[in-house]
Amino acid sequence: MIKKEMIAMLLAGGQGSRLGALTSRVAKPAVSFGGKYRIIDFPLSNCINSGVDTVGVLTQYQPLRLNTHIGIGIPWDLDRNIGGVSILPPYEKSNSSEWYTGTANAIFQNLEYMEYYNPEYVLILGGDHIYKMDYEVMLEYHKANEADITIATIPVPMEEAHRFGVVITDENKKIIEFEEKPANPRSNLASMGIYIFKWELLKESLLKLKDQKGCDFGKHIIPYCHEQGKRIFAYEYNGYWKDVGTLHSYWQANMELIDLIPEFNLYEEFWRIYTKTDVITPQYVAADAFIERAIIGEGSEIYGKVTNSVIGSDVYIGEDVVINDSIIMNGSVIKKGAKIEKAIVAENVTINEYAQLGVGDEVDNETNPDIYNNGLVTVAENAVVPMNVRIGKNVAIAGITTEEDYPDGYLPSGRTLKKEGE
Repeated sequence: MIKKEMIAMLLAGGQGSRLGALTSRVAKPAVSFGGKYRIIDFPLSNCINSGVDTVGVLTQYQPLRLNTHIGIGIPWDLDRNIGGVSILPPYEKSNSSEWYTGTANAIFQNLEYMEYYNPEYVLILGGDHIYKMDYEVMLEYHKANEADITIATIPVPMEEAHRFGVVITDENKKIIEFEEKPANPRSNLASMGIYIFKWELLKESLLKLKDQKGCDFGKHIIPYCHEQGKRIFAYEYNGYWKDVGTLHSYWQANMELIDLIPEFNLYEEFWRIYTKTDVITPQYVAADAFIERAIIGEGSEIYGKVTNSVIGSDVYIGEDVVINDSIIMNGSVIKKGAKIEKAIVAENVTINEYAQLGVGDEVDNETNPDIYNNGLVTVAENAVVPMNVRIGKNVAIAGITTEEDYPDGYLPSGRTLKKEGE
């Protein structure tokens, strides 16, 4: 048994279904962000910047790319003999075999991992938010209040509070009520899904509620501890925090990186964001290319015009291409004369010559209007768009599509084109 003051358990197994075609083959925390990063880089970087050197990453849905990205944790200085990063998928036990069925259930299934380090405190994190936070400061706050549980919270607009677990506190920030996604919220102080538990309390609570179906922190563990009269405090965070759980919020968060004065700064020396970096060729920008307000990843070749966009690594943008207000992820190829307006193009996509994305009027998507909206065009990874076709807004495309899939060379706004096998 190895003694650690605090270890982190990072929940990274979610599908992220509200990201639609972007997560058809990859877990949400492994989705590209900001040109060179993946979403999980942010909580992992927060851990090492905060001095938390033992991190269990709980994976489940489509884990291959996530596992490959994390590896043994070298980019985050988490390749340690004692501690470091460990990938924790569900596994078969001697008397049972089950998937992770809830956030708390996932932690419960890894009690043995936590017991090995015998920590005083356990930090529970989500793997799907963009933010910078010093968890050491939160731990000091936890200790100063002699808290059993500390919940990181953030003020949100009152009209959005129903989407979150919200807390009601007294004048000392002690939580007196906790409501999970209330229809009529009485507070706008939202839980960020970041918790510090005293280890013994966490263990006792998980064992007590181990038979609870879909055991979840917000719905079950926190209310149970509150009923037991435990000291639960709200740690109010006032920095940048973005839940990139929808396509529009994901697109918006990327666009905020290229503001003249970005609210979220990727370039701070004292709080770096680390990532796995492949060894690829330098960028090349042709003499006739035009770039304005854009992030361009390593290894990309730019011959066309890029405005107000985030371009990943190893992307090819051909001659006479025009890209506006878009995200183009790693390894994609945009061929000569293509025009892309307000789109999210996933990894290793091919957009052929003179194709146009984001034309026409905005119409609700016919299959998933709650996912594909705000005028975005979404193209799933490895998809192919043929030459000379025109594609409307609020459209989703997946698979290798051909000219026959576009009657009269046009896919109207609001359509979903998904080839078999995708």
